[in-house]
Amino acid sequence: MDANQNAVQGKGLFATQLIRKGETIFVERPLVAAQFLWNALYRYRACDHCLRALEKAEENAQRLTGKPGQVLPHPELCAVRKDLHQNCPHCQVMYCSAECRLAAAEQYHQVLCPGPSQDDPLHPLNKLQEAWRSVHYPPETASIMLMARMVATVKQAKDKDRWIRLFSQFCNKTANEEEEIVHKLLGDKFKGQLELLRRLFTEALYEEALSQWFTPDGFRSLFALVGTNGQGIGTSSLSQWVHACDALELKPQDREQLDAFIDQLYKDIEAATGEFLNCEGSGLFVLQSCCNHSCVPNAETSFPENNFLLHVTALEDIKPGEEICISYLDCCQRERSRHSRHKILRENYLFVCSCPKCLAEADEPNVTSEEEEEEEEEEGEPEDAELGDEMTDV
Repeated sequence: MDANQNAVQGKGLFATQLIRKGETIFVERPLVAAQFLWNALYRYRACDHCLRALEKAEENAQRLTGKPGQVLPHPELCAVRKDLHQNCPHCQVMYCSAECRLAAAEQYHQVLCPGPSQDDPLHPLNKLQEAWRSVHYPPETASIMLMARMVATVKQAKDKDRWIRLFSQFCNKTANEEEEIVHKLLGDKFKGQLELLRRLFTEALYEEALSQWFTPDGFRSLFALVGTNGQGIGTSSLSQWVHACDALELKPQDREQLDAFIDQLYKDIEAATGEFLNCEGSGLFVLQSCCNHSCVPNAETSFPENNFLLHVTALEDIKPGEEICISYLDCCQRERSRHSRHKILRENYLFVCSCPKCLAEADEPNVTSEEEEEEEEEEGEPEDAELGDEMTDV
């Protein structure tokens, strides 16, 4: 793979050799990652470092269906190892392993650990998190704690300049574009909300080496950087269990019974919980952030290891020199009209798509189809609704 940059499109990732359909192109660990705050508040239990789901698959099913007696067949297929879980001895946040606890402590947690004040509403970090929850409701697309971990990482680092350089390589926007992104994330009162968040962020985390991030313009830029480059992460012990069930070699009758059970389980979950199935968060990935969008992508992102390790997989053969493109839209959004796709991409990512599909449909009228309008009315969502869960597939 090769990452290039040009003035028109920005960054891009290109194949240096033939990549076959189904091949994993790369696996990437984020520089920082954080669970969404509402997701954590609603008891989606995840490792505080790698976001690995901590509930047993059966516990997960019981909570999502609202049925405490829900039993799953083949419990041996659940990959969660509770015997390996460890918590921070000072603030009790939970990790999936000693490795994650130590990695968090070494990178950022010493700065962010509230110690015995974890439930004190007056602790500066708790005030910041409460302010964030009050202005950014589900469905969540970003987290103030991702920014907090960026600052904490620099504060703890021996080589602060190295981390500042790593964070500075992500896509940046102009002042007007940054304002659009922040407006999108915070709504109509974004200026007042942004200033409140900046003040609380400064009180909790000020760092001299990053003084520019704490100015009004610098904080807006940091906010926009996370809003533009943050990759959604989704993990689920239940999803892992289902994939393991799919791989079982069973008699036809047993397979039919198990598939019917799983289908009914997801219907029960949809009735009780809706679309919020996963532990969700976001992270900053250097290589993934170089991948441009296409409405006909040749690669896709996923998190099959039930943690923050991002896998990018080829959806078709990719020839040497060909650009590796993912989609910023979910499957349903990609099937909508060119006009609708452009509206979503323009309002969420501030660019006009010129992929092969969009160029082929260039003569289409710039209107939303009646079917799509009816769909939006039924769903009660505007056309620029938050992006779907394809970015957090597990």
